[in-house]
Amino acid sequence: MRLLKRLAVMTALLLLAAPDAALAQDRSKLTLGFAKCAHCMPMGLMPELSDKLTIEATNFTTGNDVLTALVSKSIDVAQVTYLHYVIALDKGFDVVAISGQVNGGSEIVVQPGLNLKEGDWVGFKALVAERKAAGKPLKVAASRGSAQDIHLRGELLLNGIDANKDIQFVNIPNPADHAAALKAGEVEVICTVEPFASQIKLANVGKSFALPYNQAAGKLTNLIVTRSDVIKSRPKDVQETVNAVVKLVDKLNGNQQIWVDVINKYTGLDEAVALAAQKNAFPDYKMYRASTLAIAKMMSDLKYIGRDVSADAEKFMDYQFLVEATRMPKSELGY
Repeated sequence: MRLLKRLAVMTALLLLAAPDAALAQDRSKLTLGFAKCAHCMPMGLMPELSDKLTIEATNFTTGNDVLTALVSKSIDVAQVTYLHYVIALDKGFDVVAISGQVNGGSEIVVQPGLNLKEGDWVGFKALVAERKAAGKPLKVAASRGSAQDIHLRGELLLNGIDANKDIQFVNIPNPADHAAALKAGEVEVICTVEPFASQIKLANVGKSFALPYNQAAGKLTNLIVTRSDVIKSRPKDVQETVNAVVKLVDKLNGNQQIWVDVINKYTGLDEAVALAAQKNAFPDYKMYRASTLAIAKMMSDLKYIGRDVSADAEKFMDYQFLVEATRMPKSELGY
């Protein structure tokens, strides 16, 4: 009897000493994936922002990897881009947009020795034509399937340049490799993502040419998406996830240092790079319906997708969770 009493007391003391662990065991667990970019990495803070749900956040190399994990049901919620969302719909995947997150993060950088002034698209077009005529097309890179790839192609199209015919497009899947490719002369122009754009400029490996935000996507970059089966079976968990995203955006808007710290954690880049990267990032949980439809049309025009998915893009943007999290009508949330 004495032994049983002692065990009971020890158990009670352990529970009192670790109430958070006991509570955590009772919570639902939701798996979340995010990509390796400055505006994506704050998703690594999500586990800290919910006291009702255990969020397990995993960092992937690219947005394509995150999307693959979502549609294969390896994760429940994904941070991807508006472009990944449209591509997924084109392929018939089950994806539903539930929140925005951070926009911006794209920049076109060029080799320092390239005779181009910042923002000089007339000069850029002339250089493209000159190189094409000489049989040595300008080598232009991006990570195929990324927001930066579409931002680049849309910007080239606006300036009368055909990405499929006028330049030599080079796919560099991992954006962490962009600086090395530019330095080695493997490419001359890259549309890259933060914090790697800032890394390139601060190391004098490349110089800024343009922020590619005049095309249909504008500055829009990140979306939080899930699947319809997750919404159907776990609506409260999806709601808690969006609640956490709203908290995250508010936190990012109010505390620059936490963003610096999370970039450093996932990339090892120094504070100067992380600080510079934030100048081209815009936290925002809204989802922009009209712009999403314009993105879908642009991607169709670029032959990046096989059909116009505008109707699907509108149908699978679910505002109910943002409305609940913010207490705002969807008309004020980008609808």
